[in-house]
Amino acid sequence: MTDVHIIGGGLAGSEAAWQLAEQGIKVRLSEMRGSGEMTPAHQTDGLAELVCSNSFRSDDAEKNAVGLLHQEMRDLNSIIIGEGDKHRLPAGSALAVDRDHFSEGVTKRLTEHPNIEIVRERIDQLPESGLTIVATGPLTAMTLAESIGAATGEDSLAFFDAIAPIVYKDSINMDIAWMQSRWDKVGPEGDGKDYINCPMDEEQYKAFIQGLLDGEKTDFKQWEKDTPYFEGCMPIEVMASRGPETLRFGPMKPVGLTNSHTGGKAYAVVQLRQDNALGTLWNMVGFQTKLKYGAQAELLKTIPGLENAEFARMGGLHRNTFINAPKLLDQQLRLKKAPHIRFAGQITGCEGYVESSAVGLMVGRMVAAEIRGEPFTLPPQTTAFGALLSHITGGADARDYQPMNVNFGLFPPFEQRVKKKERKEAYTARAREDFASWLQPLSSKGLQIA
Repeated sequence: MTDVHIIGGGLAGSEAAWQLAEQGIKVRLSEMRGSGEMTPAHQTDGLAELVCSNSFRSDDAEKNAVGLLHQEMRDLNSIIIGEGDKHRLPAGSALAVDRDHFSEGVTKRLTEHPNIEIVRERIDQLPESGLTIVATGPLTAMTLAESIGAATGEDSLAFFDAIAPIVYKDSINMDIAWMQSRWDKVGPEGDGKDYINCPMDEEQYKAFIQGLLDGEKTDFKQWEKDTPYFEGCMPIEVMASRGPETLRFGPMKPVGLTNSHTGGKAYAVVQLRQDNALGTLWNMVGFQTKLKYGAQAELLKTIPGLENAEFARMGGLHRNTFINAPKLLDQQLRLKKAPHIRFAGQITGCEGYVESSAVGLMVGRMVAAEIRGEPFTLPPQTTAFGALLSHITGGADARDYQPMNVNFGLFPPFEQRVKKKERKEAYTARAREDFASWLQPLSSKGLQIA
């Protein structure tokens, strides 16, 4: 017997399944991959596979909104952050993970859980009854997307998300490149030298920018031509088209870095971040691209230090689908027209691994409370969870709703004046205090607080 049906075994679906199962609720987790089906971006049938970056971004809970969200998830027994901590890699103050070991860890724990049944199947229609969580993510199968569109009366929105290339470390010329974190910042698993840095002088940078603009790009199908990009994962050539200096103030900024070979500063810097525990694979930070493979390889090898680069994966582009959540969902992420269905993860319009997992976590706890016949108290908007949920369920303008990462701009302003340089710490201090108060009743009920 199943209490809840979860559709989608990505980050949000895996987290929701874990939260429910840990509270004694039987879950059927349907995942399309492994049934003979695959998405354009996935490479395995592992649960919670990371298809783009291997980074969960900043782990700084004192000054960063996403780092604060990490901590709140740890406090709620998150399987995603828990496995991320187990398989973390050196990345300065960021939480980067070995993507393969991470997915294997999540898959193993969910597979072995007595309250979870994992079924490899494609679901084409929204269930007409029974508690259901739709967590199919940005690559929702077209048949299910059409069913969602029919149920909501809204056309699904879509945008493109780009993937960065991954390089074999032993093909990087370390006589030119050097190891250093920006500002020599030391993270939990690092030593202040967590990134590989490839320097460019002004002439090399300008030639590279021109190459990005001139390079042959992926062709779009007719129905894809008007699909917008997500601003937080913009292809590097699209950024370059906005002005010749855009990348020097973005992913190629040289600040906080000193070339250990020369003692000087570069005009621009390309950074690579470790992608697996062995340290054999490194991804190009901020280098999402829609350049065709041949054009990519030719241009990327003009970067000093990458002249002999060998690529484990070239950059790519995939379609991303999400619903107009502020208009379609209530405060507990239920579909207003069919409240037995909740949505979780990126399909709600949150953006990012951590945000997707966090929404899955909250949905799992909301459904658990409903099954127990208990009211669910929403986390305060002053917390990272509360700010993110509030944005999705009504804080954003439904007329031009677009994907959003968690950030302090989603948090309520302070009633009293706070100095700008102290604002981030003030946000996190207030959030921790309010989150602890919200947690206390849950802890007293023994509801799996870490």
